[in-house]
Amino acid sequence: MKLVRDEIPRIITDSGRVCTWRKVATYQEHMEGLKAKIIEEAQEFLEDPCEEEAADMLEVLFAFAHLNGIDFEDVLEVAREKAEERGGFYKGIILQEVFNETG
Repeated sequence: MKLVRDEIPRIITDSGRVCTWRKVATYQEHMEGLKAKIIEEAQEFLEDPCEEEAADMLEVLFAFAHLNGIDFEDVLEVAREKAEERGGFYKGIILQEVFNETG
C-alpha cells in the first residue's frame, strides 16, 4: 500500500493511463499510511531540501491533524507558544547530560 495525494488517481486517468485504487479501510490503516508517507517525504527532503519537498511534509502533517480532529491553526499557535517559551530547533543544541543538584 502506498498512500498518495487525493487527486493522483484522477491525474493518472486524465493522462490516458489506467490505475486501480481504494480508500483506506480503517483509521489505523490511514495512520499507518501517513506514518510511512512522512518518513518517505522526510527522506526526499533530506535528499533535495527545497520548498516542494517541505510542502509535501507539511501536507502530511495537515492530514495527521485533520484525521485526529485537530485544527492546524491551533497547532501553529501552540508551536508559536512553545517556541517563545522553549525556543525552536534552529541552533542545533544537543543536550548531553543532566545532573541532579546536590546540597
